[in-house]
Amino acid sequence: MINFTFIDMKILNLYAGIGGNRELWGNDHNITAVELDPKIAEKYKELFPHDEIIIADAHEFLLKHYQEYDFIWSSPPCPSHSRMRNLKNNIPETIKKYPDMKLYEEIIYLKHFFKGKWVVENVISYYDPLITPVKSGNHYFWSNFNIPVFSNKPRHIRNGNLLENNKVEGIIGLAILRESLPKYNEKTKISNNRERL
Repeated sequence: MINFTFIDMKILNLYAGIGGNRELWGNDHNITAVELDPKIAEKYKELFPHDEIIIADAHEFLLKHYQEYDFIWSSPPCPSHSRMRNLKNNIPETIKKYPDMKLYEEIIYLKHFFKGKWVVENVISYYDPLITPVKSGNHYFWSNFNIPVFSNKPRHIRNGNLLENNKVEGIIGLAILRESLPKYNEKTKISNNRERL
């Protein structure tokens, strides 16, 4: 793996959960994580004690604070978009639900108003996406820069090592961060210390 050191980057991690890709971002960033569920936020804080954790609605927080950050990672809840939802919709007793359009609201908003780098991530949907994403692995990505594409096979081999899906998704997050931040911030320093995954 390549270790990267980015200096003076303010990163907003929306719908943070317990971290997801966060573990590969390192601790050299000023990261603010927004999570609505206090118990999940508590676990996030245990895992990433240096991050600022805010218990709030991520969608609303984005509207009020987006200009304070250099990079925004948003991973809105996926259940209303997932292919699993479509399978459940075919069961008569399942309560049908509209897809949550906050996903597209954030993409449009960031595209038109945010001057930094951004990524919105979600699962592959059961419907054709309303805004064309990049498909990488089992996820869709929307951003204002190039997103690396990974296979959607259940296991991957890189540098002779077998990787589980969650590790690949973490690498995608690291690759996205690597792709976006050095080009955005003049103070960025990169060290290419290569280690095995």
